[in-house]
Amino acid sequence: MSGPIDLGRVRSALTHAASREHAARRRAAVALVLAPSTSAALSVLLVRRTEREGDPWSGHMALPGGHAHPDDADLLDTARRETLEEVGIDLSDAELLGRLDDVSPMRSSDLTVSPFVFGVTAQRTATLSNEVAEALWVPLDALASDALRDTREVEVRGTTLRVPAYVIDERVVWGMTFRLLERFLAQVIGTA
Repeated sequence: MSGPIDLGRVRSALTHAASREHAARRRAAVALVLAPSTSAALSVLLVRRTEREGDPWSGHMALPGGHAHPDDADLLDTARRETLEEVGIDLSDAELLGRLDDVSPMRSSDLTVSPFVFGVTAQRTATLSNEVAEALWVPLDALASDALRDTREVEVRGTTLRVPAYVIDERVVWGMTFRLLERFLAQVIGTA
């Protein structure tokens, strides 16, 4: 990778990229919220979900987002609404940098998630809802350099799996969030 990942590089990578939308019975959207850190290099906002009985994503690291509601105008509206509800960050004034290909969680074939990429001018302080235990800004350059990449054992429906992951201190980013970040970084770095 040459040079830091900045807004110009992300804009260039996403401006003419077509995203694939998949048909599904249930729809959701997530927001990749990017902001400059101390330099022009960008960080991405990640959240750690609150641990709840019966929640398949309990305690997982994720991007802000959630299920579409009938009142949402579209999935972009879903991503903005969910980010505001979960971490108190209003994306109505954020730059929409693009949309990535839809993905599905490993556990569900009837759910499709649409990822939207937003740029904000500065890292915003999160106001956590009861759905989110923690929010943190992670430098994209650290993710892209593989400094945080590893494998970890996770339990899925009573089965232990060894999965690729980003490990941020003791936080493990795996599954759909890991795949989304990997795809995003490959798209941005591939334009260098």
